[in-house]
Amino acid sequence: MEWASQLCENRGLGSKMTDSKYFTTTKKGEIFELKAELNSDKKEKKKEAVKKVIASMTVGKDVSALFPDVVNCMQTDNLELKKLVYLYLMNYAKSQPDMAIMAVNTFVKDCEDPNPLIRALAVRTMGCIRVDKITEYLCEPLRKCLKDEDPYVRKTAAVCVAKLHDINAQLVEDQGFLDTLKDLISDSNPMVVANAVAALSEIAESHPNSNLLDLNPQTINKLLTALNECTEWGQIFILDCLANYMPRDDRESQSICERVTPRLSHANSAVVLSAVKVLMKFMEMLPKDLDYYGTLLKKLAPPLVTLLSAEPELQYVALRNINLIVQKRPEILKHEMKVFFVKYNDPIYVKLEKLDIMIRLASQANIAQVLAELKEYATEVDVDFVRKAVRAIGRCAIKVEQSAERCVSTLLDLIQTKVNYVVQEAIVVIKDIFRKYPNKYESVIATLCENLDSLDEPEARAAMIWIVGEYAERIDNADELLESFLEGFHDESTQVQLQLLTAIVKLFLKKPTETQELVQQVLSLATQDSDNPDLRDRGYIYWRLLSTDPVAAKEVVLAEKPLISEETDLIEPTLLEELICHIGTLASVYHKPPSAFVEGSRGVQHKRIPARAGSGESAESSDVGQSGPSEAPPAVIPSQGDLLGDLLNLDLAPPTATVPSVQPSMQMGAMDLLGGGLDSLMGDDSDTLGGDIGGSPSMGAGLGAAPAAMPASLGAAPAVGGGLGDLFDLGGGVGMPTGSYVAPKTVWLLAMKGKGLEISGTFARRGGIIQMDLSLTNKAMSVMTDFAIQFNRNSFGLAPAGPLQVLTPLSPNQTIDVSLPLSTSGPVMKMEPLNNLQVAVKNNIDVFYFSCQYPLSLLFVEDGKMDRQVFLATWKDIPNENEAHFQIKDIHLNSDVASNKLQGSNIFTIAKRTVEGQDMLYQSVKLTNGIWVLAEMRIQTGNPNYTLSIRCRAPEVCQFVYLCYELVLKN
Repeated sequence: MEWASQLCENRGLGSKMTDSKYFTTTKKGEIFELKAELNSDKKEKKKEAVKKVIASMTVGKDVSALFPDVVNCMQTDNLELKKLVYLYLMNYAKSQPDMAIMAVNTFVKDCEDPNPLIRALAVRTMGCIRVDKITEYLCEPLRKCLKDEDPYVRKTAAVCVAKLHDINAQLVEDQGFLDTLKDLISDSNPMVVANAVAALSEIAESHPNSNLLDLNPQTINKLLTALNECTEWGQIFILDCLANYMPRDDRESQSICERVTPRLSHANSAVVLSAVKVLMKFMEMLPKDLDYYGTLLKKLAPPLVTLLSAEPELQYVALRNINLIVQKRPEILKHEMKVFFVKYNDPIYVKLEKLDIMIRLASQANIAQVLAELKEYATEVDVDFVRKAVRAIGRCAIKVEQSAERCVSTLLDLIQTKVNYVVQEAIVVIKDIFRKYPNKYESVIATLCENLDSLDEPEARAAMIWIVGEYAERIDNADELLESFLEGFHDESTQVQLQLLTAIVKLFLKKPTETQELVQQVLSLATQDSDNPDLRDRGYIYWRLLSTDPVAAKEVVLAEKPLISEETDLIEPTLLEELICHIGTLASVYHKPPSAFVEGSRGVQHKRIPARAGSGESAESSDVGQSGPSEAPPAVIPSQGDLLGDLLNLDLAPPTATVPSVQPSMQMGAMDLLGGGLDSLMGDDSDTLGGDIGGSPSMGAGLGAAPAAMPASLGAAPAVGGGLGDLFDLGGGVGMPTGSYVAPKTVWLLAMKGKGLEISGTFARRGGIIQMDLSLTNKAMSVMTDFAIQFNRNSFGLAPAGPLQVLTPLSPNQTIDVSLPLSTSGPVMKMEPLNNLQVAVKNNIDVFYFSCQYPLSLLFVEDGKMDRQVFLATWKDIPNENEAHFQIKDIHLNSDVASNKLQGSNIFTIAKRTVEGQDMLYQSVKLTNGIWVLAEMRIQTGNPNYTLSIRCRAPEVCQFVYLCYELVLKN
């Protein structure tokens, strides 16, 4: 504990005897005696008494009754005694706030003491006393200490500002301490600079939009100068601050990298990782053809390798960070494969991480080395490690094509060992190798089949069943093998049951005459005797497919499978960029963004790597570094008073307004996808599956009677709109109405910013009614109630048409889906961008603000089809300068399909004509506010790129209409 360590430290200041005696007293009248000793005239006796008090406090005894007596001891010149009294004060000030005020005068006096150690001690203790009542008294002493002549006092005062800000942020801002802190960045003493940066960073974390650390080239230069002379923790604070800077160009980026590079040779691993973070981020801005870029890559490898010679815990942290670095830039460590070879005495968590990195670094140049190592690992005693090693061999085969043959022969050698768990893992990875290299290594199937009886793990059994079903035509006794699995069908896991169902259907389609009974048996087991909805659904779909159109069944079930990708476990690129910006922190160990595991009031900023020089990325991303405070993006929601009215006074009584009803015919969610409904699916008729099915007597005959739970008439083609066949367009009737495209839900309010409330949502237009579909998730520990919602004024007057219908309390870890009808009769104000919507949601905890963007197609009304003559006259009437041209790329639809798709979103085709093989569609759209948009779309046969020309009296709408076209046609 801090007090105990301080006590030991104080012993070195003059006390020759041991301090253990202070912890051994057992007197009954202890408090009374201590009180007498504390008021003694003798200095030595006083000091002994305070040590006894601190010792009692350290072991958990309540000595708060002595508060006034201990505070009286503050009036002393003895530094050791003063330290002890301050320790006591820090511990008990919160429980005795009225008494703590007694100490204020001493603080003020100590802050002007000639001894800088006492001045610093006073200001440090002031920051640790978290009592609101006395904070205002501490402002004047703190102001003096921030401008003290001694750097030790200034650096202590800088940290005190951050502590005071945590207690009372408004007071710190009003007193101008933040400006003083900013001035300290230009201090002549490097430790003062480091502590000022640390304090500002700490404050900025809790106020992400405050722009406290206004970094510019001059400030960066000062920080880099201080970097060379700081302590190691000071260097970490400065490096972390540098990582948040966005250089103006590649020259500045190179200059910073050159000055940070010496930190790579530091003895402290935290400094090394912070330096690596800065370099990884700024390298993005350097052109790859630059000589310095290559030099920097070479310099990054040795420090990372050195980290692997530390103790296991540090190795693990280093390996987790290296895993990210290797995914971003494998070339840094491509020649360092050997350092990731596993040592016999490595703990399992280090072994598994090293194995992962070995696979990421595997290439044609080093694959022989890697395979020899992995084969060795597969004979280890640690089962988890062996499994991972066998999987790694398979991953190497998929990643490095030239090594696939060698990998397969290595796996066959391992199967010959007959070690159960090795065999099972080998079969799982061989299945993936078959998927990657079809028709290449199927000769090993016989060897795999020999080990069928030893498989007892679901994943291995499922893999083996997949192999038998996929290559049934090459395995003579495939039906017997699958039948052996079928005997204990209901005892198998869902994974195995689903795979077995598919495998037997594949076998039936390949060898129809021999396997009719088998397929009848598995379909019956899957549909009639199973409680699992996934299994039942798949069984019904296969049954309907086989009975209706075996040709279609073959196309669906035996379709060519896509090759599996090399790296299936790579971190998604945008997340990887964010994690690279958090190297050396907990996020880089968890491989999760901070928002996933940090809770509380602090805003978590999403960081990203800057765009490379000349990479042709959007101007927006390249200008980030140059934008000053004035160009910062607008706040999502301005102050609630002038904008959203008093949300706290919203009427939260039970809703009385009638919510507009959605026409059931157009409500996609409620549409009966099964045509005749469940009644037809559960019909009692049991017509046989006999007769000539799709012209293949051998396949139809003898399939047996359909069970009662099957669709009524499987022998004949289903009626229009009836049964699952329609999902595959097998019914031959009218398909489902297309309707407008609804985007998947995205997160609008993070739980971090919503005090545990996470809101995700999307917009839809159903039956002429605009709806906001919301999912409210409670990630806090308390129940949430009293929900209400309000919109800011926006471009098209969108407003809630009724209250937010959350009728039951939202419990912790619960999600409620709610649909909010919207009207377009709200107040109007042009937004930037045009489709921006600013929202406030209130519950019993607080009011939360977020903004989202809606597709303009939400506002396309159903009566937007213009008369041909009116269209022609309006087109001519709109000035040419109001016409905008766009290209919609990679659309593989003919003009009729495109026209139907667009009509689902209320984009109506007025006329169509074909000129020299080019279809020209003339279309009209009407918005809710009465604005008409006219369009001409040109579709050239064989060309996947459409040309779109849009005319409108409000030209600012054109860009958003084009985005709607793109969204609808591509989804």
